[in-house]
Order: sequence, then structure tokens, then C-alpha cells
Amino acid sequence: MRKARSYIVPLLALLLAMLWFSCRKDFEYAPNIGRLEFSKDTVFLDTVFTNIGSSTYSLKVYNRTGNDILIPSVGLGQGTASNYRLNVDGEAGKTFTDVPILARDSLFIFIETTFDVSSENQNEFLYTDAIVFDSGVNEQQVPLVTLIKDAVFLFPGTLSNGSKESLLLGIDEQGNEIRIEGFLLEDEELLFTNEKPYVIYGYAAIGDGKTLVVNAGARVHFHENSGLLVGSGGSLQVNGSLSADQELLENEVIFEGDRLEPDFANISGQWGTIWLAPGSAANTVNYLTIKNATVGMLVEGGMGNPQPTLSISNSQIHNSATTNLWARTSVIEGSNLVLGNAGNASLSCSLGGDYVFIHSTIANYWSNGFRIGAALQLSNTENVSGGGTLDEDLTRAEFLNCIIDGNTSLELALQANGNNTFNFSFLNCMLQFRDTGEQFTGNPLYDFTDNSLYSGLILNAEAEFLSTAKNDFRIGENSAAIGAGDPQGSLAVPLDLLGVDRPSPPDLGAFQYVPDN
Repeated sequence: MRKARSYIVPLLALLLAMLWFSCRKDFEYAPNIGRLEFSKDTVFLDTVFTNIGSSTYSLKVYNRTGNDILIPSVGLGQGTASNYRLNVDGEAGKTFTDVPILARDSLFIFIETTFDVSSENQNEFLYTDAIVFDSGVNEQQVPLVTLIKDAVFLFPGTLSNGSKESLLLGIDEQGNEIRIEGFLLEDEELLFTNEKPYVIYGYAAIGDGKTLVVNAGARVHFHENSGLLVGSGGSLQVNGSLSADQELLENEVIFEGDRLEPDFANISGQWGTIWLAPGSAANTVNYLTIKNATVGMLVEGGMGNPQPTLSISNSQIHNSATTNLWARTSVIEGSNLVLGNAGNASLSCSLGGDYVFIHSTIANYWSNGFRIGAALQLSNTENVSGGGTLDEDLTRAEFLNCIIDGNTSLELALQANGNNTFNFSFLNCMLQFRDTGEQFTGNPLYDFTDNSLYSGLILNAEAEFLSTAKNDFRIGENSAAIGAGDPQGSLAVPLDLLGVDRPSPPDLGAFQYVPDN
């Protein structure tokens, strides 16, 4: 029995000690002596639009000492008047007292801001403050810096019943209205300049007989599920021009999402689309970059009109969640056009139409998930919900001096119904099409020896793009595209996308190779 009791006594002492520590509330903390360390010297909250909240940024505070410490005060330098907001270890506020950090431990501080730049009477304002730890000789600070931009905000109004303005798109099979949240642009809103960025909520629509003119250097930002709708009788005119600085792109027009933080720079699907609806006409686009949309541009209708539905030149569309340029029974003329990475197709011409593309690069190196669509898709038919198909003539689909490339074996998909017209041709083009499974052997649409369809075709050669991950589709010095173009292309489009002269014969694609100096 004595031997058994020798184990019971230490065990009882251990249990009593554990109980005492679990009930104790008065941990001893040493005073802070100004030796905190931080994960960042300065917290940059990146650029945000006026009155739109920033993303949440974090700062980690370290106690490297062997003592549990208590920070008497943590707060914003401007106190409650600050436009920054803090969350310290789960508690929201602007000032905090007696903040503990255990020995060799850390705590998280999360920071956000919202600011009205109009109070400063300027278009951009650098807003600063600091997180202040303790005071007196032990005071430490971490500066906070945010660039706030003013903008022109366009959004649907609120109706008397509390709902938002909407646009009627049509009637469904059950007789119900199909609507999207949006509004008609007023006459005074039909000119976008480069004085301030534009931020659009919902779909901004261009009505019958109206034209939206977008000047060189304009920046247009779309909120989630937003876009432009060019209605029947309306037109879009984008008047960008060549920029001297290819980093600043000061004369380029840019359409993108409204999240300006670097983490959102290459996130696809942030907004909806530029929708040229049936009946819109004489839409012209020059030096426009569209990025991070769901569908970059949706172009519908226009067959039989004397002018193309869309004339687009010197422009780039990339990083769309589904398709960069989707044309349905429409008429498009494109030159010096780059249609880059997308979740499905770089270019889809479906349900017929009439298309001419000269010196264009259609290249899809999508790496953000599985992609089943070819970079270039042509069809004269579409499946409809509930069964059945829609069918229209593909009167013309001409590609001259173009590159069709990507990171899958088959970057061309042709779908003909056998009844409607299906006219297409490739003249002096590069094409990625490796039919290793021979599934297209004997299909006359893919007979690359047929000169009436494929003349001067370069099959499965190396384009040597500079950076497909960054949608930089300039070509390198060993590219098979160099000097492979038909001279008619350089006559029709004498300058490349960057304003470089095209010799005869020219290089294929939107860019002429320029040797490094």
C-alpha cells in the first residue's frame, strides 16, 4: 500500500497545480519597453477609389522577448478622426488599451480604409496615418499609406419601390420579362474623357440613335456583374491612340474591373462584358485593352448592313473567364488584334457571320484551370436549350497573316452543319494543330493541303512569344512567324500594334519582331 500511495501524492499535486493555473486570471505581464517588431515597416494599402472600401491588409506584431508584455495603448495616430479602421486580435476599433502579447508570440492587426477624396478638391490624394504603439520613450509607429482616386460613378437609380433600375432584354418562353440591373446613359454622360476614371455599376446602356465616345487615355472600371450594353440603333466609338510609354499606356483606353489592388491585376471574371446587341451598328474600336471580364466582347447581329457591326484595330482582349471575343451572326473587321488567354476561346465566331482578321494574334495559354475550347472556334450552328439548333450562314471567315496558337494540341475548332454556307480561309497563317489521335483524318474541313482553304500555312511551328503568362505575345528572334506574311497584309496594315513599320514580306501576327539594341 505504501508503494501505491507514493504515486497518488505526486499525481494529486499535479492535478491541483493544473486546476490552479486553469482558474488563474491575473497573469503577470511585464511593461512594454519599446522592443516590438513588425512584419512591415510601412503598410501600403494600394490604390482605391473614393468612397469605396479597400481590401483588408494585415500587420503582424512580434514580441521576441522572454516576457509576457502588455502594450498600454495601440491606436491610430489621428484617433477616432482617422479614415482607417483597425481590428486587433479580433476586436474592431481605432484605439485600444492594455493589449497583451505573450512571450515569443505575436498578434495580428488588420487594416482597412474608406476615404472621400472630394474633400481635398483634387483627383488624387495620398492619405496617410500611422498605427501608434505605446507613448513616450517606448512609442513605436508603423505608417499607413493609401492613394485615393476620384472617379465618375455611373450606376442605376433606385425606384420608388426600392428596387434598382433595370434594362429589358426580351421575353422568355413563358412570357416573362428578362431584365438586368442597368440604366440608359444620359446625353451628358455619352463622352468619356481621360480627366477622371469611370466606375460603372450595373449595365450602362447606349440607346437608339446615341453614340458613346471614349477619348484616348480614358480608364473605365466595371464593378462585379457590370458592363456596357450598346442597344439597337446605338454605337460605341473608342478613340484610343498609340502610347509613347508602353508601361503607362497614356493614350490607350483600358476597360477593366474596379479592384485596383495588385492582387486583382490578373483575376478573370471580375465583371461582365461589352455587349454589342443586335441592331447596334458602326461600332469602332482603336487602341483598347479589355481585361479580366467574363466575356471580353459579345458582338451580335449586323448581317446585311452596309457597315460592319464592329471594326476593331490595335487592340487587346485577354484574361476573360470564358471568351475574349464572341461573335454571333455578326460582321467584324479586325486588324492588329491580340486575343490572348481565356477560360474557353480566344475568338469564337458562332452561328455564322462575316469576318475578316488581318495581322492578328489569337493565342490561348490559359493556366488558371482546365480549358476544353480551342483558341479559335468557327461554326454556323448553335445548340439551344430544350433541344434543337439555330443555323445561319458563315458567309466569310478570312484570316490573313495571323497566328493561331496555344498550350493545347488542337487550337482550331470548325463546326459546320452541312446545310448552311461555311466559307473560311487561312492565308499565310501559323496554326497549332497536332491531331495525334487522327480523329480529324479524312475530314475535308481540316485538309491542310487544300489551298482553297489553307494557303501558305505554317503548321505546328514555334511562335516564341515573349511571355504567354503575362499575355505578352510579341515574338522572339527565332520565331517562325518572322518574314512569313503575305505582302498584301503589310499593304492593308502597314504599322504593327506598337507602330513599327512592316516590311515586305511582314511578320505574322499583331507584332513585328524588333531586335534588341
